[in-house]
Amino acid sequence: MSETTHDGAVAVSGPPSADDGLSPAELARKYELSVSGARVGLGEYLHQMWGRRHFIVAFSSAKLTAQYSQAKLGQLWQVVTPLLNAAVYFFIFGLLLGGRGGMENDMYIPFLVTGVFVFTFSQNSAMAGVRAISGNLGLVRALHFPRASLPISFALQQLQQLLFSMIVLVVVLLGFGHFPAFAWILVIPALALQFVFNTGLALVLARMGAKTPDLAQLLPFILRTWMYASGVMYPLEHMLQKAGAHSWVSDLLLANPAAVYMDLMRYALINDYPSSSLPPHVWALALGWAVLVGAGGFVYFWKAEEQYGRG
Repeated sequence: MSETTHDGAVAVSGPPSADDGLSPAELARKYELSVSGARVGLGEYLHQMWGRRHFIVAFSSAKLTAQYSQAKLGQLWQVVTPLLNAAVYFFIFGLLLGGRGGMENDMYIPFLVTGVFVFTFSQNSAMAGVRAISGNLGLVRALHFPRASLPISFALQQLQQLLFSMIVLVVVLLGFGHFPAFAWILVIPALALQFVFNTGLALVLARMGAKTPDLAQLLPFILRTWMYASGVMYPLEHMLQKAGAHSWVSDLLLANPAAVYMDLMRYALINDYPSSSLPPHVWALALGWAVLVGAGGFVYFWKAEEQYGRG
């Protein structure tokens, strides 16, 4: 015990504590403390994600319902918007610029509408993913849950929207004489692989967008470039040959994931679609992109788990 006097006051200090001189890390180990919101192991993180599966599905459905709640046509805009885009592309590339590669309307219009719907699936997943964390900071900071639930739920929302739009796509196909065939069953694995790819892309952009919100302003320009480089509005191989592009440029563009998934869907749905326009080993490419971006994007997002919502 010791006494000190300051301005007439007496202060009494007790004996030194056993914790004096210990670093924060040593104190944490001594009292078995852990960092709030610390990143768990990848296996435990996957287990937590599975435990939140009902939340992911419910959240994506709620977002889909609320997306057009203020519009008079409501959910019909899910279909009307890509159809209007297809109409504009048909007028510009199909009529004015002659970008149909010799295809008649009964082939070109299903080709175009399929491409627009499939690319819009990836485009909207990317746009939703980049804002998944930065646009939901209130939820991220208020509740404890695996943050990957948000970009995954947004990718699932876009899948639900595409499935709704597929009804219109089927009507377009039937209207131009492309009737159901055995090849239509290939749509299921093609969409499954694209969904895995889109989810990984959304996870990558969610982490990047959480750190750099301005990326959301730049992304539309990147996606527009990707669209023109993927052959949404015209047969890509024909246009590359017409432009005299080097073979390595053609191989690179034909192997990009958007072109791969569009070609798979067109090959499955459109009768007599020229198989020569498919890149070599197209299914291997589709699987490779799904595994690379899907699994890689999940791990990339998980590594920054404890940073989301901070600051």
